Amino acid sequence: MLAIKNIDVCYGDVQVIWDLSFEIKQGEVLALIGANGAGKSTTLKTISGILRPKRGEILFEDQPIHTAEPFRLIEMGIAHVPEARRLFVEMTVEENLDMGSLKGEARKDRAKTKEMVCSLFPRLRERLYQPAGTLSGGEQQMVAIARGLMAKPKLLMLDEPSLGLAPILVREIFKVINQIRKEGVTVLIVEQNVKQTLATADRAYVLENGRVTLEGSGVDLTNDPHVQAAYLGV
Repeated sequence: MLAIKNIDVCYGDVQVIWDLSFEIKQGEVLALIGANGAGKSTTLKTISGILRPKRGEILFEDQPIHTAEPFRLIEMGIAHVPEARRLFVEMTVEENLDMGSLKGEARKDRAKTKEMVCSLFPRLRERLYQPAGTLSGGEQQMVAIARGLMAKPKLLMLDEPSLGLAPILVREIFKVINQIRKEGVTVLIVEQNVKQTLATADRAYVLENGRVTLEGSGVDLTNDPHVQAAYLGV
């Protein structure tokens, strides 16, 4: 579904991604793991068109997208749920959800998709008319993921969805990620909760200093000595 081919990415004169290549298969959950500053969020921003690679290319369903405007990528079926939620805090939960469904088929199917996300996150049904900024951190994360799903994406990219959440809410978020996959949505997740992420992901890549250093199935990387020592505290 998505192919990253030998991209370099810079912030000004500072290069943070070096010759990065990986691919995502349709219907899988793929994880990017690594320490702070490894280049994970930068990779997502580059896929979604916020940043441009200095070299290399990105293909989505065999179409080059590394020069496309971000709004075009939404139309093609890519949704990005950013780190720290980025909600419209003075708008209601329902208005935030509607902001995710402004394009094409998503707008036409808004009511049906809204019912689906409220089934995934029952608490949101109770909070639809409440300002998003008054919700708890966990509820706000639910709104952010639901807003991404309102775009009816083929590929949903999640940046640190469990950041700052209590353990019981973390488990709930990962349970929902599995449900999203069952709906036919491919998921690319960036996470520092490595143990939970590898238990959920079909495959994963380890990023260190802007480069892929390891790749494999979630099970294989969970049992890898380097991953255990560096990220699992074993």
